[in-house]
Amino acid sequence: MSISSVPIWTVDVIGSVCMIVLSILSLHVARKLKQRDSSNIIWIYLFWICAALTVFAVSRSAGHILKQILIMGGNENTWATIRPFSSAINTFTFVVVASFTLFFERTWKIYQQINSDKKDLQITRDKLLYLNQNLENLVDERTEELALSEHKYRRIFEVSRDMLLVAEKSGSIININPSGRKMLLLSEGKPSENPLNVQGFFFDPSGWPPIQEKIISDGYIANAEIDLQRIDGSRIRTLLTGSLDKGADKQEDTIHLQVKDIEQRRLAEEQIAQADKLASIGQLSAGIAHEINNPLGIILGYTQLLLRQEDRQTEKHQDLKTIEKHVRNCKTIVEDLLNFARTSSPKENQIQIDAALDEVVNFVQQHAALDHVKIEKNYDTSVPRMMLDEKKIKQVFMNLIMNARHAIGHHGTLSLSTTYQSDDSQVIVRISDTGYGIEKKNLSRIFDPFFTTKPTGEGTGLGLSVSYGIIKNHNGDISVESRVGKGTTFTITLPVVNPK
Repeated sequence: MSISSVPIWTVDVIGSVCMIVLSILSLHVARKLKQRDSSNIIWIYLFWICAALTVFAVSRSAGHILKQILIMGGNENTWATIRPFSSAINTFTFVVVASFTLFFERTWKIYQQINSDKKDLQITRDKLLYLNQNLENLVDERTEELALSEHKYRRIFEVSRDMLLVAEKSGSIININPSGRKMLLLSEGKPSENPLNVQGFFFDPSGWPPIQEKIISDGYIANAEIDLQRIDGSRIRTLLTGSLDKGADKQEDTIHLQVKDIEQRRLAEEQIAQADKLASIGQLSAGIAHEINNPLGIILGYTQLLLRQEDRQTEKHQDLKTIEKHVRNCKTIVEDLLNFARTSSPKENQIQIDAALDEVVNFVQQHAALDHVKIEKNYDTSVPRMMLDEKKIKQVFMNLIMNARHAIGHHGTLSLSTTYQSDDSQVIVRISDTGYGIEKKNLSRIFDPFFTTKPTGEGTGLGLSVSYGIIKNHNGDISVESRVGKGTTFTITLPVVNPK
C-alpha cells in the first residue's frame, strides 16, 4: 500500500509561496514606515530585519519548492547536491538577522542618548530663545532687584543706632554710618582728603593694634570694652565687635566694626556703686549718730542748768552760751545724719508740688539776698496732686535752691520747672542755676555725707546726702548735670502714687 505525497507537496509549496508573499508585504510596509520618518531608528531597524527575513523566506521557500519539483521529477541526487547550499543560505540569513539585532542593541542605546541630548539641546535652545527675546526685561528686573537689595542694606547701615564702620586692614576708615558720626561728633560734610584712622579715635591708641591683630588672625573679635575719644576730646565707653570681610577677586580684605555706646550703662554701674556706698555710710552714720546723740543731750542739759544759775553779765555765762550753741550745732548735724540713714516710710499727704516749690522760693526770697537773681518758672499745669511727705520734700527743695543761690552769687538765673510724664506716671522736677558749676572730679561725690565744696564753716556736707535719702525713700531718683562755667541742673524724678 503506497501513501500519496500530494498533500505534503501542496502544503509545502503553498506555504512557501505564502511565506514569500507575506515577507515581501512586510518589507513593503516597513519601507513605507521608514520613508515616513527616515530618522527613526525603530523603522530603520524594522526595515532591515524585514529585508533579511524576506531574503530568508525567499531562500527557504525557493529551496522547498525546488526540493519538491526535483523529488517529483525523480532527481533526488540533484537535490542532495543542492541541499547544503540552500541550508547555508538559510544559515547566513539567520546570522544577518542576529547581527542586526546585536547591532541594534548598541545602536538603540546611542539613539536614546542622542534623543536625550536632543531634548536637552531643545530645552537649552528654548531658554536661549526666551533669554534672547526677554533679555532687556530680565536685565531691568535684575537691576531693580539689586537696587532694592542695596537700598535695604544701605538703610540698615544708615538707621542703625550703633556705630557701623568699614575700614581697611591698616585701620583707614572707608565708611561710617550717621550714628557713628554722631557718636564721635564728626561733621556730616564730605570726607577729608586725609582718611581718618580707627586708631585715632582710641582714647588709648595702644589698644587698637591687639584688636586689629586678633581680627586679622581669628577673623573676628566680640564684645571688647574700649574707651573712644570724640573729636572734642571727651571720653566715651563702648562695646566693640568686629569681623574680617574677605574681599572678592582683586579686592582687598576689609574690617567691619560694630560699636555700641555703653556710657549710660557705665554711669548706671557707677550710680549703683554710689548707692551701695551711701547705704554703707548710712548704716555707719546711724550707729555713730545714736552713740553721739545721747552724750550731746546730756551736755546740752547740764549746760542749760548751769546757765539758769549764772548771771547773764558774767563771762562764764557767755562761755556757757558758746558751749550751748556748738552743742546745738552738733545735734543738728547728728539729726541730719539720722535723717540720711533713716529708712522709715515718709508721712505722706496730698500736695501740689508746684505750690510746694513756690512756698520754698518765697521763704528764701524773704530770708536770703535774691534781689539780683532772676527766677524763671515753667510749671506743667497737668501735674496732678501727689502723695508726698510735704515737710521732707520742701527740705529737699530748700537744700537745692540754697545751693543754687550760693553757686549763683549776686547775679544769675534760677530756673524751676515741672513736667508730668503720663506714660510713665512720673513727675520730673528740675532746679537749674547759672552759677560756676561743679567740677567733673567732684560730680561722683556730691551725695557723699560730709562732702562739700563750700568754705570751712559754711556747710556741713549733709544737705545733698539727706536730700538723696529723702528722694529714695519716696521711691524716686535724683541726678545732677553740670558744666564748669555754665551752671548746674538737679533733676528729681518722683512717681505719681494714687491716694490710698
